[in-house]
Amino acid sequence: MEIIVQLFTTFFVFILIAVLLMYSVRIIPQSNAYVVERLGAYHQTYQRGLHIILPIIDRVAGRISLKEQVKDFAPQPVITKDNVTMMIDTVVYFQILDPKLYVYGVVNPINAIENLSATTLRNIIGELELDETLTSREIINSKMRSILDEATDPWGIKVNRVEVKNILPPKDIQEAMEKQMRAERERRSVILTAEGEKRSAILKAEGEKEAVILRAIGKKESLITEAEGQAQAIERVYRAQAMGVKLINDSNPQQAFLTLKSLESLEKVANGQATKIIIPSEIQNLAGLLASVKGIVEDEKK
Repeated sequence: MEIIVQLFTTFFVFILIAVLLMYSVRIIPQSNAYVVERLGAYHQTYQRGLHIILPIIDRVAGRISLKEQVKDFAPQPVITKDNVTMMIDTVVYFQILDPKLYVYGVVNPINAIENLSATTLRNIIGELELDETLTSREIINSKMRSILDEATDPWGIKVNRVEVKNILPPKDIQEAMEKQMRAERERRSVILTAEGEKRSAILKAEGEKEAVILRAIGKKESLITEAEGQAQAIERVYRAQAMGVKLINDSNPQQAFLTLKSLESLEKVANGQATKIIIPSEIQNLAGLLASVKGIVEDEKK
């Protein structure tokens, strides 16, 4: 009987020691922290590694993840400056920098961030009109991040980024916006078509203008070339005639030669198609002159 009692006692002690060891020895993983209280008061924040917690005396008040966390909060109704009610939901990226402040700073910190995000969003949107709200996401994100980061600093939280996920105006506003967008697209299409036609007409007119100019330039150059050719031909003819006259003058021709040339010219005139020929009075003396020339020639032969 005593052996059974001893075995039971030994087993109980072994179980108790195992339980105490399991409770006392804590291995904290990377990017985690434990906030430990001793006798109800804050004692220490344990980071990664092996740590010993005293049974009954020490208690883990909070197990905190030091990684960046993302919270997608439900859509919140907000009213713009021009009294348009819309639904906006936000995404908050935050990180716990001080586990102690996170555990003791506020009750339910995530819920506190959600409520703070909703009130901040309402304040910012209340200062903007509908059109500004739809086109000022970057401004809204920046203001919300600045305000939330400053407000959550006493809680040991660092707000890294805030993003407006969706902006949902009322259905009638959405329909009006869609109609406006369609009208704007049609207007742009008409403008682009008109500009294309205008550009096409301008290019066509410029092409016709250039063609007319080129044709005029070509005709001008052709006439100039032809005129220059005719001028050169006339110049050469006159030069040849001048040269002939010069040679005749240099040879000191006799009156008989000049008379003979006049008769040759008269012969050419007579060969024409004219029905009437007017002979100058000086030509009447040519007969006597020819007879004299003939007599001189015969005397020389004798």
